Amino acid sequence: MSLNVSFFKSLFFYFFRILYRQFINPKFQHRSAVSNIEATLTHGKYRKYPSLAHRSDVQDDLSTQTLIFDVEGALLKSSSLFPYFMLVAFEAGGLIRAFVLLLSYPILCLVNEEMGLKIMVMVCFFGIKKDEFRIGTAVLPKFFLEDVGFEILQVLQRGGKRVGVSNMPQVMIDSFLRDYLEIDVVVARDLKIFCGYFVGLMEERHNDNKLVLEEMQLGHQSNNFNDDVIGISSFNNSLDHKLFLQCKEIYVVRRSDKKSWQHLPRDKYTKPLVFHDGRLALRPTPLASLVLFMWLPFTFPLALFRVLVAIIIPHDISTPILTFTGLRLTVTTPPKTSNSTPSKSSSKTKRPRQRGLLYVCNHRTLLDPLYMCFALKKNLTAVTYSLSRMSEILAPIKTVRLTRDRDQDGKMMERLLNQGDLVVCPEGTTCREPYLMRFSPLFAEMSDNIVSVAVNTYVTMFYGTTASGLKCLDPFIFLMNPLPSYTIEFLHAVSGLYTCPDGEKSRFDVANHVQSEIGKALGFECTKLTRRDKYMILAGNEGIACTGNQKS
Repeated sequence: MSLNVSFFKSLFFYFFRILYRQFINPKFQHRSAVSNIEATLTHGKYRKYPSLAHRSDVQDDLSTQTLIFDVEGALLKSSSLFPYFMLVAFEAGGLIRAFVLLLSYPILCLVNEEMGLKIMVMVCFFGIKKDEFRIGTAVLPKFFLEDVGFEILQVLQRGGKRVGVSNMPQVMIDSFLRDYLEIDVVVARDLKIFCGYFVGLMEERHNDNKLVLEEMQLGHQSNNFNDDVIGISSFNNSLDHKLFLQCKEIYVVRRSDKKSWQHLPRDKYTKPLVFHDGRLALRPTPLASLVLFMWLPFTFPLALFRVLVAIIIPHDISTPILTFTGLRLTVTTPPKTSNSTPSKSSSKTKRPRQRGLLYVCNHRTLLDPLYMCFALKKNLTAVTYSLSRMSEILAPIKTVRLTRDRDQDGKMMERLLNQGDLVVCPEGTTCREPYLMRFSPLFAEMSDNIVSVAVNTYVTMFYGTTASGLKCLDPFIFLMNPLPSYTIEFLHAVSGLYTCPDGEKSRFDVANHVQSEIGKALGFECTKLTRRDKYMILAGNEGIACTGNQKS
C-alpha cells in the first residue's frame, strides 16, 4: 500500500514539474539557452553581455557595425503581443474572431510564450486569404510606431547594417521595419499556406540562418565577421536565437530600462505616417478590448438614435439633444453669411451679383458638410468626388456628385452657387493624421467669396473612415463612438480668380494659399499627396468606385 502511495506521489510531482516548466514559469525553459550563450561569450574574445542602460560606449560611432536587435524585447516598450494580434483578428477576421481571441486571453496567461504565440496565430490567421491580407502594411505600422522607444531607436540609427529579429509572423512585422524604420534585414516567422489561405500554423523557428548571415556580411570588409556584430536583446525573448551567437557583445535591455524610455515623437519618425487604415482607434490591450466589447451592444441603438435625430428634427431642437447623447461640436469665428454687397471685380466680370458663398474645408469624415450645416444652422449643398449610393440616399442635405471632368464640373458648381451656398472638400478624400493632401484647384475659379474652413475630429474607439471597407458605414461607425467631437473654425474669406482678371495669380496659387491657411489654423503639414496615392498605399487600387461600366 505504501509503495502505491509513493508511486502515485512521485508521478504527481513529475507531471507537476512538467506543467511548471512548460506552462506556469516560461522563464524556466530559457535558462539552458541563456547559459549556453553565456558560456560561449565568456570564452576567447567574447565578453559577457552588459546592460544597455549602464554602458556609455554603445553611444559611440557604430556605422561600421552590424546591429542585431530583438524587436519585442528591445525595440518596443510593451512586452505584450496581444494588442497586435487583436488588431489582426478584428480588422482581418471580424468581431467573432476578435471575441474568441479575447476569451482565450486567460489561457495565454497560463501557457509559455511560444505556446501563447501559436494560439494567437491560430485564432487570428486560420482561414484568412493571403492575397487580401493588408493589415501588416495598412494598420499595424501606426500602432508599432506608437510603441517604439525613442532611446533605443537613436542607438539603432547609429548602426551600419541593422537586422531585426522577431517571433511574430513576417506578414505582421516586415512592412513596419523595412518601410518605416528602414531596417535592412528582417528575420521573422513564416506562416504555412494552403490553396492561398493561411492555415494558422508557423514554420519551424529560424532553423536555417545561412542566407541571413550571407546578407548580413554584404558590405563588410573585415576578415573576421564576428568582430563587427553587436546584439541588443532581452533575457526572455530571443537570446536563444542562433543569430545572437554571431555577436561579439550582446547588450541586454531590461524591463526597468523600458519604463524610463520615451515614446517615439511623431516628428522623429524615420518615415512620416500619413495614411493608415482600420476601424479601431484605440490600442486593443486586454482591458481596452474588454471595455470595447462591453460597449458594443449600446453602439447600434445609440448611433441609430443620433442619425434619426439629425435627419428628422430641425437644427435648433436637435442640437441640444445630440449634445446630450455625447456629440460635441466646437465652432470658432463664424463668418457673416450676408453677401448682398457684391465686389467691384464681380461687376467688372459681369458675373451674377447674387451668388452663394463657397465654403472650402479639409476632409476628415463624410459628416463634414453635415456638421457645417449644424454650425451655420442652415442647409448647404455639398459636392462630392466619390460617394456611395447608400450615403447619397441617407444624406439629410443635398449632395451632387462630380464627374471629374473639369469643364462639366465647373459648370455644375457655378449653377449650384447661383442657387445658394456650397461646400466642397478639394482634397477629394479623407485623411486621419495631421496632414493636408493636395487641394484640387477647381474651386478657385468658381467664386469671389471663398470661405476657408478648418475641420478636425476626435474619436476614442472607432475611425469613421476607411479605404478598403464599406464606405456607406463610415458615418454610422463614427457615431458609434461614446464621445465623438468636431472642431470647426471659419477663417477669413479669400478672393478667387474673379478678383484677378489680368491673370496676376493662377488657380493653383489660390488653392495652395487656402491649403496653407487651413494647415496653419490646424497645425497640420501640407503635402502634395493625392487621393490616388492614399488608395495605392492602403488598398492597392486607385480609389475609384465603378458602377457597371461607368466610373464614378
